[in-house]
Amino acid sequence: MDTLPPPEDSALRRVSREAAVLGGAGYAILLQVAHPAVGQGVHDHSDFASRPLDRLRGTLTFVYGVVFGTPAEAARISAIVRALHTRVTGPGYRALDPQLLLWVAATLYRAAETVYDLAVGDLTDAEKDEAYAHSAVLATALGCPPEYWPPSRADFDRYWARTVASLRVTPAARTVVRELLHPASPLLRPAARVQGFVAAGLLPPGLREELGLAWDARRQRHFDRMCALVRAVYPRLPLRLRTSVRDALLWDIRRRTARNRLYRRPRGWRPVLRGAAAEARQRSA
Repeated sequence: MDTLPPPEDSALRRVSREAAVLGGAGYAILLQVAHPAVGQGVHDHSDFASRPLDRLRGTLTFVYGVVFGTPAEAARISAIVRALHTRVTGPGYRALDPQLLLWVAATLYRAAETVYDLAVGDLTDAEKDEAYAHSAVLATALGCPPEYWPPSRADFDRYWARTVASLRVTPAARTVVRELLHPASPLLRPAARVQGFVAAGLLPPGLREELGLAWDARRQRHFDRMCALVRAVYPRLPLRLRTSVRDALLWDIRRRTARNRLYRRPRGWRPVLRGAAAEARQRSA
C-alpha cells in the first residue's frame, strides 16, 4: 500500500500545516458518524467520550504523520492504524471496508479544504487539483485501495454529493454526537461548543437537523461574522504561529516513536463495547 507523504512543496502540505483547519475537526467527525455503518462502529467501539483529547491526538498523529512525516514514519503510523482497526467489526460494519475507509478519508479532505478556503483561500485551481491528488494518501494510509479514491475533484464532488444524500442518522450516531458535543469534563465544554457551532454552520441543513443541531437566522449571522473575522485576521498572523500545532505534533510523534509509544493505550484501558458489539462479546465469553 502506497503511503508515501506528498512532496515538501505540495499544496496539500500548505493546507494541512495551518492550525485553522483544525476548526473543521467536528465537521469531519459528524459527517463520519452520520454514515450508518461508521456511526455504529464508533458507537460500539470508540472511546471518544471518555478520552476526547487522546482521540484527537491519535487522529492528528495520523494526519500529520502521513502528510509531513518521513516515508518510514508514514508507513509505521499507517500500519499501526490499520492494525488497530482490524477488530472493529460488528453487524453491518467492518472498519477495514474500503468504502468506509474512503468515506473517512473523504471527510478529512473535505473538512480541511473547506476550512482552509474560509480562513486563507489563496489556492489556485491547479493547486487545488494538486492538493486533492495528494490527499489520496489519507485513504491509502488507512488501507483503502488507491483505485477507490476518485480520480479528479469533479469525480470527488459527484461521489461526495451522492454519499451525503445517502446518509441517514441513526440513534447510535445521535448518542455519539451527544457525547462528543457535551463532554463530561467542564474544561472541554467551551471547545466542544465551538466545534459544534462550526460543524453546524458547515453541514447541509437536512443533515444538521437529523443530527439534532439547533440553527436559525441568528446563528447563521453569527457564523457569517465569525468567518469574515477569521478571514480578515488569520492570514495576517505569523506563519510560525499558524503552523505551531503541526510543529508540536510532529515533535510529539518523534518523541513517542523513540519511546515506542505511538498509539499506546493507557494502563488499565479496556475497549468501549456497546450495543451489538457488547452482546457479541458476552456470547463469546
